[in-house]
Amino acid sequence: MHRQTTLRRQLILFTLVAPLVIASAGCQMAASGYNVAGVRAVEEGQPQVAVNQFQKALGHDPTNPDAYYNLAATYHQMGKQSGDQNTLHQAEALYNQCLDLNPNHTECHRGLAVLLVDTKRSDKAFTLMERWEQRSPQLADPKIELARLYQEFGDKENAMNQLNQALAVDANNSRAWAAIGSLREQNGELGQALANYQRSYQLNNLDAGVGSRIAALQRQGIQSEVPMAPTNGTQLANQPNTRKRY
Repeated sequence: MHRQTTLRRQLILFTLVAPLVIASAGCQMAASGYNVAGVRAVEEGQPQVAVNQFQKALGHDPTNPDAYYNLAATYHQMGKQSGDQNTLHQAEALYNQCLDLNPNHTECHRGLAVLLVDTKRSDKAFTLMERWEQRSPQLADPKIELARLYQEFGDKENAMNQLNQALAVDANNSRAWAAIGSLREQNGELGQALANYQRSYQLNNLDAGVGSRIAALQRQGIQSEVPMAPTNGTQLANQPNTRKRY
């Protein structure tokens, strides 16, 4: 597959309050507070302030993968804007430290894949995602992220195959349904796309992006269709009763 297309992905800073453990609850609570402050600083356009906050989070909890991810994503953004290769190297090292602590950290896999493509190592980005999917076949997220990468590089067939596999693992995964909707919309299958977006929104009505796609298609007069069966032999689980959102 031709992999020289530039992958465009907006980095999304992620904060997760880890379950508290009595022996280290104080450290985790402090780290969480610094993570929140750091994300806020990034949103306000103050990356260096964010770096300081994330470093404080690591000072309180040096095994916090989310702090490593947030710090990596901030350095990544700074390195792209300045063209500073040393900053990008720092970001890559921090992404890897995050994955050492949490091998299934979705946002960190995505951020590292973006960095690898940004630095003209797209094959390594695919290898990263493929190995994650092989290590964790029971999870939907590796398949979804690999599908996103395939889609960015124009390989819609492999993208759809991965998403069908994700839904075979977790039929109620809102991200997988939204991603299939995106592929259907790109293919001009607008009724199918609307049905997939609506299924995603039923499962997670906090996703404003999916809500906006539903509204845009409905403004065009598109009618929702029954979701199509997979074309690659992967069988999707039957959809559950959708009267409840969760």
